[in-house]
Amino acid sequence: MTRRHRKSSATAPAGYFAWEAAGLRWLRAADGASVVEVRDEGEDFLELPWLESAGATPEGAEALGRGLARTHAAGASAFGAPPEGWEGDGWLGPLSEPLPLTVGAWDSWGRFYGEARVLPMARAGRERGTFDATDVDRLEALASRLAGGEHDTDDAPARLHGDLWSGNVMWTADGAVLIDPAAHGGHREGDLAMLALFGCPHLDRVLAAYDEAAPLAAGWRDRVLLHQLHPLLVHAVLFGGSYVRQALAAADRYR
Repeated sequence: MTRRHRKSSATAPAGYFAWEAAGLRWLRAADGASVVEVRDEGEDFLELPWLESAGATPEGAEALGRGLARTHAAGASAFGAPPEGWEGDGWLGPLSEPLPLTVGAWDSWGRFYGEARVLPMARAGRERGTFDATDVDRLEALASRLAGGEHDTDDAPARLHGDLWSGNVMWTADGAVLIDPAAHGGHREGDLAMLALFGCPHLDRVLAAYDEAAPLAAGWRDRVLLHQLHPLLVHAVLFGGSYVRQALAAADRYR
């Protein structure tokens, strides 16, 4: 009998597992990086194949970089677009406490990132007491600058995993497999910056292979922290502590 992994929760928001399933299917349809298959789903569960863990290799990292380039190139209808067939907002964060993730359609990355990523986290942090009024002013100033397009590039909306920290890359004997997405249309640098945030194995090989397959825009290294700001804000809202200082320092760098 084939082993399966059943991901379940009786307390997850209604629609949470359907959101994740939609994202997995959308990413798999790109025929790029390997993505875990949805075997079954219900209101309170998701059934997936069992993935046998193995060590990351340089060759696997290069294959991941090339695969991500193809996934991103499959594109999205707009910045902020949800997976095909999904309606309403999604979620991002741990299964024990997922936070709402705004989706929709924006014609520029900067406006999308400011309005749908920075400002919602600023409001959530204020409501929870994580940020004070001055902190919110700092984040609003960055959102305004983003809306002006200063940090935009010519990149078209990419098909993003959306939560691509190292824990959502499962290394198997056949290479890397992506799990647990918060898939949406965004800037391709976002997934790469997320890989760097929490230490992806052989990251240099991933990035080199990606850049060879789909050259990144000039100055991309200077924008890594900007793309890391949203996950830092999420961690600040959920966990507080040093994440608050890191998130505000990142915002200050670009505002």
